[in-house]
Amino acid sequence: MQSTEIFVETIINTNQAKVQSTEIFVETIINTNQAKVQSTEIFVETIINTNRAEVQSTEIFTIHTLYQIAMADTYTQLYIQIVFSVKGRESLIKKAWKDELYAYIGGIITKQKSKSLAINGMPDHIHIFIGYNPVISIPNLVEEIKTSSNKFLKEKFKAFGFNWQKGYGAFSYSRSQIDPVIKYIGNQEMHHKTRTFKEEYIKMLNDFEINYQEQYLFDFQNISTWDN
Repeated sequence: MQSTEIFVETIINTNQAKVQSTEIFVETIINTNQAKVQSTEIFVETIINTNRAEVQSTEIFTIHTLYQIAMADTYTQLYIQIVFSVKGRESLIKKAWKDELYAYIGGIITKQKSKSLAINGMPDHIHIFIGYNPVISIPNLVEEIKTSSNKFLKEKFKAFGFNWQKGYGAFSYSRSQIDPVIKYIGNQEMHHKTRTFKEEYIKMLNDFEINYQEQYLFDFQNISTWDN
């Protein structure tokens, strides 16, 4: 446990023959270091009323006790493919800087404690396959990728008209599916010689049995060739 704080505040009110309404206040702060404690908080509030022959109407109040205690390590194995689109034809991804864009997005993913497994796409959309660490929610991760990469493109490549479209798709996979998904994403250019992005995306939604309304899907550009 790293700099765990245990706060104990105790108020004892006693009323005895030789002590008239004495109040004792004890406040203790203890900093400890133990292994494997990850900010677990347990709040305990206890009220004990006692009546004894020598102590009349004694009340002992123990309040606001905060413990941080050891818990087991957390383990996850989550593989997620994220798909989203550019906003309009003025935002098409350029072949000249797509590789730098993908590398930059990979850096964002690493910074957010996930692992980039494959990133590729076409001028009008992108596929991002990750080993997902749930320290950050998927919506927040996607927002970070979009916001940071948008800024990167504007600053480095003067792509002032570039923007990502709102929304995304996120699809989960088992460990046995990792290699096929990586291969599929790597072959985007070949796939889109015979299938538009709209067709691809709707097939993914159907394959995963996701209910959708077509009017709320992307504004598809369906561009299958690269500009320089």
